[in-house]
Amino acid sequence: MAEDRRTRRTKRLLRNAMVELVLQNGFDNVTVEDITEHADISRATFYKYYRDKQALLDQVVSDVHAELQARLVPLAPESSRGFTGKPALELFRHAREERDAYRVILRGEGHGTALRKFVDIRTASAARIFAERAANLGVTMRIQPELLARAWVGEQVAILQWWLEQDEPAMTAEEITQMLLTLSLRGRYWANGFDGPPDDVTLAPVPE
Repeated sequence: MAEDRRTRRTKRLLRNAMVELVLQNGFDNVTVEDITEHADISRATFYKYYRDKQALLDQVVSDVHAELQARLVPLAPESSRGFTGKPALELFRHAREERDAYRVILRGEGHGTALRKFVDIRTASAARIFAERAANLGVTMRIQPELLARAWVGEQVAILQWWLEQDEPAMTAEEITQMLLTLSLRGRYWANGFDGPPDDVTLAPVPE
């Protein structure tokens, strides 16, 4: 148990050092030596756990997702029965608490690998919930679950990128989530100020 605690502490120090240095200098300009010096940990210890700095960045994403998922699991049964907005609220609350780690991911550090991994994980989770909800409520989805999930996650990512880069956010996590909930329930047509959607919308044919 003591060794496990030492391992967790070491990994946390390396993770924190990397996040801080990447925010200051960018992923490409940070070396393993920079990370170990900042964390006051030997390079041999670093390589005991990670093959390179990219592996450490991947671990940052995995840790963020694991922490977030632990908060989302209790909400899954209710979410699979109806749209509550609670998972989105937990995402924004978690991002507020782990702001620096999220900023590293959302800035596309590591040539975008961290952001792609984060988006793919969140998309798979959302698609599963959407499909379960439709099955539980006996409805047929009108848009493919993965496409719908990517649209939903894309909205969240874009807002998180904007929100977390503000020194003093103009909106709270609760306010943003309420707006997203309203947008999801009422649609962009309504959000643009129109009273109701048109009866039928199809793409105009594109001349060849």
